[in-house]
Amino acid sequence: MGVFPVSFFYKHIIDKIQNMVKKKKAGDLVPEPTSDDMPMIAEIDALHVDMPVEDFEQEFAIMTLRNMVIFPSSILPVSIGRESTLKLAKSATKDETNIVIATQKVAEVEDPGYKDLHQTAVIGHVLRVLEMPNGGTTAIVQTSSTKVKIEEVTETKPYLMGKVSFMEKQKEPEVNKEMKVLMDTCRDLTKKFLELSDQMGPDLAFTLKNLKKPSLFVNFVCTNFPFSLEDKFKLIDQTSIKDCMYKLIQILDREMQFAALRRNIQMKTREDLDKQQREYFLQQQIKNIQDELGNGQDDEIDELRVKGEKKKWSKEVADIFEREVSKLERINPQAPDYNIQLSYLQTLLALPWEEYSADSLSIPNAEKVLNKDHYGLEKVKERILEHLAVLKLKGDLKSPIICLYGPPGVGKTSLGRSIATALKRKYVRMSLGGVRDEAEIRGHRKTYIGAMPGRIIKSLIKAGTSNPVIILDEIDKLGSDHRGDPSSAMLEVLDPEQNNSFHDNYIDMDYDLSNIMFIATANDLGTIPQPLLDRMELIEVSGYITEEKTEIARRHLIPKEMEANGLKKEHLKFSKAAIEYIIENYTRESGVRQLEKTLSKVMRKVALEIASERFTETYELKPADVSKFLGSKTYSRDKYQGNEYAGVVTGLAWTAVGGEILFVETSLSKGKGGRLTLTGNLGDVMKESAMLALEYLKAHSAMLNLPEGIFDNWNIHIHVPEGAIPKDGPSAGITMVTSLASALTQRKVQPNLAMTGEITLRGKVLPVGGIREKILAAKRAGITNIILCEENKKDIEEIQPIYLKGVNFHYVSDIKEVLALALSNEKVKDAIDFSIAEEKKEETKKK
Repeated sequence: MGVFPVSFFYKHIIDKIQNMVKKKKAGDLVPEPTSDDMPMIAEIDALHVDMPVEDFEQEFAIMTLRNMVIFPSSILPVSIGRESTLKLAKSATKDETNIVIATQKVAEVEDPGYKDLHQTAVIGHVLRVLEMPNGGTTAIVQTSSTKVKIEEVTETKPYLMGKVSFMEKQKEPEVNKEMKVLMDTCRDLTKKFLELSDQMGPDLAFTLKNLKKPSLFVNFVCTNFPFSLEDKFKLIDQTSIKDCMYKLIQILDREMQFAALRRNIQMKTREDLDKQQREYFLQQQIKNIQDELGNGQDDEIDELRVKGEKKKWSKEVADIFEREVSKLERINPQAPDYNIQLSYLQTLLALPWEEYSADSLSIPNAEKVLNKDHYGLEKVKERILEHLAVLKLKGDLKSPIICLYGPPGVGKTSLGRSIATALKRKYVRMSLGGVRDEAEIRGHRKTYIGAMPGRIIKSLIKAGTSNPVIILDEIDKLGSDHRGDPSSAMLEVLDPEQNNSFHDNYIDMDYDLSNIMFIATANDLGTIPQPLLDRMELIEVSGYITEEKTEIARRHLIPKEMEANGLKKEHLKFSKAAIEYIIENYTRESGVRQLEKTLSKVMRKVALEIASERFTETYELKPADVSKFLGSKTYSRDKYQGNEYAGVVTGLAWTAVGGEILFVETSLSKGKGGRLTLTGNLGDVMKESAMLALEYLKAHSAMLNLPEGIFDNWNIHIHVPEGAIPKDGPSAGITMVTSLASALTQRKVQPNLAMTGEITLRGKVLPVGGIREKILAAKRAGITNIILCEENKKDIEEIQPIYLKGVNFHYVSDIKEVLALALSNEKVKDAIDFSIAEEKKEETKKK
């Protein structure tokens, strides 16, 4: 296989490139080579070199080109970027062998294989490999008049090798009238195309004028004119020069029309522009192109329409969607409105219109899930099971809006996840704490910059169904300012009669929220507006008692924290007494959040001991060992102090962290006027209770056989210990009456007795709240007798009997009954004798 002869013309080109390289090395400034310096084809008959057919049985090295198709009888510089192509070019130059030159279907493929190549290729030869001044490498490639078809790729390393089959020898067509007309037509079209095109150099017209043979003319135009790859593939696939010319005329005619249209658009655009508008030249040009051609981002818009056809939305929504898509077609893709409109349509498609997950209506399974995830909370679980039961029987119950309220850390938020698990619905948590903008709920109008849908719509997109369980966390923390009141926007969301047509400002259409199960959580109902509160079913999630906390720690917290701290069951064991000791002495809360942190602290200490190899066997934590890990006690609960002092009475109080016992102390001091002093950081309601208690005893002094004038000659001081802690509420009313009566009569209070209840000026005892927590606090302090209002008896009946064991309840309706039960007939040691004191006072006056 000999080397293809190179004419004097191509030697001139190669020499010119080499001279540029030499000048570059010498430090001279040289211009970069351009297409005008290298017209690739002139009248060269020597390029018609054929190969014997028998030589096609061997394997050929395959040079793959990107975005470039070389036709037969051509010579062209090729920029080399891949290492494998460079190796092929150097090898072919050194061995003077022929190669197959093919084009990739997709230019981005780095390691092309058989499927990535266009099957029609040409036989060629690498004339020279040159190092360019800009640091790149260029190969001068010459092709024969032979086209081949790639049959298979046999090797990929160090470069592609493959087998080919012979297609045809490119022959000159017979000269006749048809061929003459075809040739003239091609010449006229190429001449006009060059006049209209601003991408082609002027030397090409001169070269085309001197090309007489149809094959050379066609191959030159196909190689050098800026046609698309698809068009060039169609041209190289033609089996004859005549067919190729027909196809070339068709492509040239189309490109001529496009070129003329582009020029017209440019002229129109220039007329409309002034100095301030020149920077928008490109955008205006694209807009005019779209107006003339009538097409925009076809692929993207077609994709939107295909997705829209798959949605289950109503005919009304489908019509609106189609109208908005049509609007998108008319917008310039470079305009800001295009992305706004596209985002709106994508939001509509992302919403789960009429898509629902199937509910699991197995009541036993739901009960099992709720009991597994949460200990206690019986009322909440019962309400959820009621909802499931009605839904199972009726089938179309609108989802209720439940509000779980209670102190922090009692499991309100995690309960929502358990409900979603029990129903087998999607779960979405939406935090409302600190939300002050109404648009966060309803969304912004899409005409605003940066507009987006509200949180409700976002939650539905996130869930992917129209019936998820949505937790409205911290609904009591909603704020309001100049941007609106989000709690007012929530009125529509949480009203079962309205939320079937919820209107979000961004999507600007009604959306059905009635199938969503909303569960709100709150710590304080006082900060929730009354209209919003009225739309929700309130379920109190009260604090846990010590026994419940112990079970929660044993079942949930300890296994969770052991896993989080890398411990196993054989490493550490908590005794029940140790858990209770930690709860009583190191935490003071209604929930279990602080307890979880404290247990984690213990486990970190144990992990350190195990990692230090100080523990070699299972360590059982007992109460005596707790201080070793947690230090001294953080809290100490009040204990019953006995009844040795007159005027000291044990009361029961409710706090945010559970029930507590408190002591009301009354002391007397001589003084004219009977002044009443109150201390202990008392609130207004508690101060009023003390005044009521005193006025009642003044009005009923005969009932207690109090000496005459005692209130005029003795000052009264009422104190509630732990003065740094604010205290308020009416429930200490009967405790203050009893404390005053004990101090004024110097009679002892019955031992192991506590009380709670509100009083009136007439001496009636009224019911109070927090009975469950108060009773458990009394039981922890060793109290065995509790005085309550008779109307609080119903609260006692709701408490499990196990928590009432060992406590006697005395129900009263009048303060007289309280004093009869609370005061004993025994006077305290060193009791004040009010009568003797009065006699001595009179004697002093006489003297």
